[in-house]
Amino acid sequence: MAGQLIVGLDVSSRARAEEIVSLLGDSVDFYKIGYQCFYGADGFNLGKTLLAAGKKVFFDLKLLDIDNTVEKGVAAIAETGATMLTVHAYPKAMRAAQKGAEGSGLCVLGVTVLTSMDDVDVKDAGYARDAAGLVALRAQQAREAGIGGVVASAHEAEMVRTIVGKTMAIVTPGIRPAGADLGDQKRATTPGDALSAGASHLVVARPIIAAPDPAAAAKAILAEMEGKRVSVA
Repeated sequence: MAGQLIVGLDVSSRARAEEIVSLLGDSVDFYKIGYQCFYGADGFNLGKTLLAAGKKVFFDLKLLDIDNTVEKGVAAIAETGATMLTVHAYPKAMRAAQKGAEGSGLCVLGVTVLTSMDDVDVKDAGYARDAAGLVALRAQQAREAGIGGVVASAHEAEMVRTIVGKTMAIVTPGIRPAGADLGDQKRATTPGDALSAGASHLVVARPIIAAPDPAAAAKAILAEMEGKRVSVA
């Protein structure tokens, strides 16, 4: 179960990131390194340190560029031994990313629609679809590109699972325990509901790293996940 929980190290200090990892101990073995940590807390080298310590690392960098740049960037991340890496779910970017990851154990994830976006935001961005429709399109394109999985809200996880099949990963951010502050998330859900909907991995940051006792917060989330665990082939 611990392998399905990914804790987001959304901090700008390497010392704080390492403190969180130490506090969580053996209860968590999978960490996400996003923009804040990557650029502000020496996240690339932190990731390599975590990998050397036997932890799994998810570099959430949302790559999008010309094909060659994406391919070479993904290949560089693959060399670290990281488990997951995000790219924006544009067909050419996903195909280039998969090419860069060939021969490695890196799972490339296509980011469908951010969980901080709703139908109005998607419309404002110029798409003639609602959020769910855009997620469905990008999930299908991710499957066709041959990448390892997608990032999607748990609100669309059940639909996405029917599109991508049983083996692709569905990583869901925007996870909030019942009664928690939603912050900037517009399509958040609870850990149990996300797993029941078909998610394979849950990303949790603020409810754990901002808690007075991060280890207790992580254990509570793991307990809720255990109660609603689903099998993903």
